[in-house]
Amino acid sequence: MREFAFELALCARLEERADRVLGRQLGAAVATPGARVMDVVGVEPGPGFDRRARITAGTIPPRAIEADVGVGRAVDWRAAMGTSSDWAREAVDEALAVGFFAAERREGREYVRQTARYPDDWFGRLVGIENKPDLDAPGDLARQLRFDVSLGLFDEVVLATASYVTGAHLNRLPDAVGVWRVDPDTGEREVVREPSPLPVGEPGVEPVGEHSLRTDVALVDADEKARKRRRIAERAYGKGWRPAPDAYPPCTHASATGDGRPYCGALDRVVDPGSDCGDDCPAFDPGEASTPPVDRLRDDRTPWVRDPEGTVRRQSGLDRFGRSEPD
Repeated sequence: MREFAFELALCARLEERADRVLGRQLGAAVATPGARVMDVVGVEPGPGFDRRARITAGTIPPRAIEADVGVGRAVDWRAAMGTSSDWAREAVDEALAVGFFAAERREGREYVRQTARYPDDWFGRLVGIENKPDLDAPGDLARQLRFDVSLGLFDEVVLATASYVTGAHLNRLPDAVGVWRVDPDTGEREVVREPSPLPVGEPGVEPVGEHSLRTDVALVDADEKARKRRRIAERAYGKGWRPAPDAYPPCTHASATGDGRPYCGALDRVVDPGSDCGDDCPAFDPGEASTPPVDRLRDDRTPWVRDPEGTVRRQSGLDRFGRSEPD
């Protein structure tokens, strides 16, 4: 089975069997952003999950969460972000769009405040899952998993495969990595090896460059890891694992499985709309695609909330307290 189809099948099975939020293809490096992408991340709800779910169904911008903005006192957005740069303005606009910030204008200047306190305890454990259906073509698998164990960003790391797992395979993997053998058609999962807990609350070591005789590393402190974990959890909450409805091509053969995986009737298999579909496909037949109700499926099957009540109106009276005056 191709890796994309395996990955989506695994997500569909995990969603049926666990009370967690799943996200796909999420950045998992700190010192070198983009250097590591985790195939699937499972986010287990924490005590504050319901409070987080009430704010927005989307991702709250990390820079807005980290900004110097409180609930009861509106502050100038530039002072809150520490800069008036384009990326700061973009973060403020995104926070306003998802309802995490509310804005008011005074003497031509924009002031912002949070509409609700951000619950840092909304998520618990993060489980990282690397998918490699065929262990005979492992690629950089061992290096990727060594990266994960050394950094310790996830509470547990698991390798999921469709291959028969031998002792030789296990010997090439870090001992802390769990191994699942998964049949994506039936959902049967054999736990070949249980994962060991990783020290997420301690500093980690991130490989940043490999040479013939040495590996360059960066030390990542516990606070940096905590911020990255929150960013991963937020991204998983807002993104989910299914391709967005607009990823489906305008083709009469395009549809979806009952659990929301993109399916081609002409090819009779799950496909990756981004690479398999379009004018270059010999089976392409322009027409209206049958796209899945992605949000309804997520809402029905996971703790994620599709249409939260929001927090803007409930907090609307707070801006009369402790207003700061313009400079």
